[in-house]
Amino acid sequence: MTLTDGVFVLQGDLLIGTVGALGAPQGTGQVIDLSKVARFDTAGAWVVIRLEQQMQAAGITPQIVGAKPMQADLLATLRDCLPGPEMAQKSSWSVATWLDHFGRRTVAAVQDVLAMVGFLGQVVVIIAGLILRPGRIRWTAIAHHMQQVGLNAVPIVSLMAFLIGVVLAFQGAAQLRQFGAEVFVVDLIAISILRELGILLTAIIVAGRSGSAFTAAIGSMKMREEIDAMRTLGLDPVEVLVAPRVIALILMLPVLGIIANFAGLFGGAIMSWIELGVSPGVFQARLVSNTDVWHFGVGLIKAPFFALIIGLVGCFQGMQVKGDVESLGRLTSTSVVQAIFLVIAADAVFSVFFAMVGV
Repeated sequence: MTLTDGVFVLQGDLLIGTVGALGAPQGTGQVIDLSKVARFDTAGAWVVIRLEQQMQAAGITPQIVGAKPMQADLLATLRDCLPGPEMAQKSSWSVATWLDHFGRRTVAAVQDVLAMVGFLGQVVVIIAGLILRPGRIRWTAIAHHMQQVGLNAVPIVSLMAFLIGVVLAFQGAAQLRQFGAEVFVVDLIAISILRELGILLTAIIVAGRSGSAFTAAIGSMKMREEIDAMRTLGLDPVEVLVAPRVIALILMLPVLGIIANFAGLFGGAIMSWIELGVSPGVFQARLVSNTDVWHFGVGLIKAPFFALIIGLVGCFQGMQVKGDVESLGRLTSTSVVQAIFLVIAADAVFSVFFAMVGV
C-alpha cells in the first residue's frame, strides 16, 4: 500500500494470507485505487472498507476507483453486512419517547390480537368441518393427546386440589371459630372449590403444563420445516396438529375439573374433621343440603372455554416460532403467560355474568 498525491494505491494480491503484511496506512488521502489489485477476497475487502472508514472518521469523503465489477460487488456486499452505527441513547426521559414506545407496543398488541382471533376462526371452522365429516377426525392423535393432557395430569391436579381444600378449611376454621360458626366452613369450601378454585387452578396447571408443551412441540416442528413439508404434501397443519390438541383439551379439562373438585372437597373434609371436629357424615350432610347444584355446574360450564383458550394460545404461539431456538424459548414462555392471563380474565367475565343472571 503506497500513498501518492493523496491516492492510496493497493497492488498485488489482497488475500487472507497477504493482508497482514500491509501494515497501517501512513498519511491521509481521498482516493483508494484498486486498479493494480490482482486477486481479491473478503479479507482484502475488509481492509479496503476499514481504510474507507478511517478516512470518513477523519472527515474525508473517500472515493474508490479502479475496482473491477466483481471487486465492487464484494465490497458492496460486505458493506451491507456490517452493522450500522448505533443510535445514541437519550439520557433524559421525554414524553415523546414514552408515547412512541407506548404506541408501538399498542400497535403490536392489536396486531397479535387480530392474528389470534383469525386463528381462532380458522380452528373453529376446521373443527366444525370435522364434526360434519367424522371420517377425517384423527382419533389416534386425539387419544394420544387426551392421555398427555388428561391422564398424565391427574396426580398433580389431585394433589393441588387436595392441598387447596386443606388450606381453605384451615384458614376458614381460624376465622369462623371467632364467631362460633365453624360449621359454615363446609359452605366456604364447597362454594370456593366447586364454583371457582377447582376449575380455575386446574386450568392454570394445564396451561403451564400442556400449553407450553403444545408450543414447544409445534415450534420444534416449525424449526425443522416439518410444517412446510405438510403443506407441500397437501396437509393442513391446523387440521393435523392443532385440532386434535384442542379437541383433547376440551374433552379432558372438564374431567380434570371434576377430579379436582372431589380432591378439594376431600382435603377440606379431612382438615375440618381434624381442626374443627366436623365429622365426615356432618360434612356430607351439610354439603348436600346447603350446596346448590349450580355451584358445580358453573365450574363445568367454564371448563370447555378455558380449554379452548389454552389450546388456542399454545398452538398459535407454536406456529409463530421462527428458525432459531431463541424464539422457541421466548414464545413458549409467552404462551404460558398469555394462557394464564386469558384464563383468569375469562373467569372474571364468567363471574360477572353469572352474578348478573343470579346463578
